[in-house]
Amino acid sequence: MTPLSRRAFALTATASLLVGCGGGPRAQQATTARPGRTPPPSHASAKPVRALGRSVPVRLRIPAIGVDTPVLRLGLAPDGSVRVPPVTAHDRAGWYRHSPTPGQVGPSVILGHVTVGAYGDGVFRHLARLRRGEKIEARLENGTAAVFTVSAVRTVAKADFPTEDVYGDVDRPELRLITCGGPRTGDGYLDNVIVFAELTATTP
Repeated sequence: MTPLSRRAFALTATASLLVGCGGGPRAQQATTARPGRTPPPSHASAKPVRALGRSVPVRLRIPAIGVDTPVLRLGLAPDGSVRVPPVTAHDRAGWYRHSPTPGQVGPSVILGHVTVGAYGDGVFRHLARLRRGEKIEARLENGTAAVFTVSAVRTVAKADFPTEDVYGDVDRPELRLITCGGPRTGDGYLDNVIVFAELTATTP
């Protein structure tokens, strides 16, 4: 992704996250602290893993929190914001198709709901429970699996969304998982939960 397109992505994605988190009937309290300013996440592994070629993610598995979901492709809404997954009974995560695919150099971004309206819990309902060192597997269209290790989990106020940390340039394959969290207000949530992870293995 070029610097210009990454900046545009950061602006539109942030705007969509402020409003598109699938509010529902139950409040979800985040299980991590709400820091005001936090340092960049530390790297989970000292050994670099060779980056993969571009291949679209088709499934996401996070064993520690019971996630095993197909992955949708998300584009832009008519207003220029990033689409979020549809609110349905069978909630799925969605990969923003203008970000790197999982395993490519750069921050690959996957979004999911914490709640899905009258349907109840969303696919990322337990995202804030993830801890450093736990594994995330993205299965790709070409049959490869990109395995990431969590390096940090942050819960931040939406007004203080760390755009540069989430979407800025990185020199290795990384993954960002994003949902809503914290106290509810009206039909939305006050915070975002953001998981930072880096590529630590690949499997055929």
